[in-house]
Amino acid sequence: MSKVSNRTKIATALVGALALAGSNFVVADPLADVQKADSSLNAASAASQQKVDKYFDQAQDMLFEYGSVADERESLKSYNDYVAGLVADQQNSLDLIQTDINGVDKLRQGVVPLMFKMVDALEQFVNLDLPFNIETRQNRVKNLKDILDTAEVTLAEKYRLILDAYSIEREYGSFVSVHTGKLNLDGKEVLVDFFNLGRVALYAQSLDQKIAWMYDADAKSWNKLDDSYLRDITKGIRIARKQGALDLFALPIPAAETAQ
Repeated sequence: MSKVSNRTKIATALVGALALAGSNFVVADPLADVQKADSSLNAASAASQQKVDKYFDQAQDMLFEYGSVADERESLKSYNDYVAGLVADQQNSLDLIQTDINGVDKLRQGVVPLMFKMVDALEQFVNLDLPFNIETRQNRVKNLKDILDTAEVTLAEKYRLILDAYSIEREYGSFVSVHTGKLNLDGKEVLVDFFNLGRVALYAQSLDQKIAWMYDADAKSWNKLDDSYLRDITKGIRIARKQGALDLFALPIPAAETAQ
């Protein structure tokens, strides 16, 4: 074989080797690209999954928060309904109170004249009654008149004081009492024991127990009692003072018509 032919073969072989090597390089480049694309796709998929997971968690949190808000809303609605009921009930109470207040104003218009009439009637009654504790009773009436003209005392308190005065006068009808005082007889004052049998009769006896009198409501004067009553009136006075045992005693009393 000639040298030219050998060189040609060698050259051909080199060209073929180079061509084969070039062919391998060409095939390797697309595979790397695919691998890179697959890696990028995986990374993008992982990132997308992370976003999905994040949005899902956020959605779950929002759903839980919505449930809490909905429960709180129902609770607030129930509370508001309860408060609304209380307000309505309070308004009804206020309406009733206002109605009562309006009624009180009308009642006041009727009570005030009534109180003045009650005090006037009490004054007349005291003046016509037996003259026992007369100064105390007249002063009580005078105080009531002064109170009626006083703005510092409430209407309710004025009415209460009038009722108290009537109650005291009522109790006088069932009490027995003795007190020492002065009896005016024909311009002369005599020191006596006044003996009061409720509103039935009023007696007086000198402190020496030698003279006794009975009050005449019709004549508004004192009539001397017969000496036969001295012992009984003394006994009555001692019993009233709790200085003697309970016992019967006989004294004259005014006629029923006079006692009324």
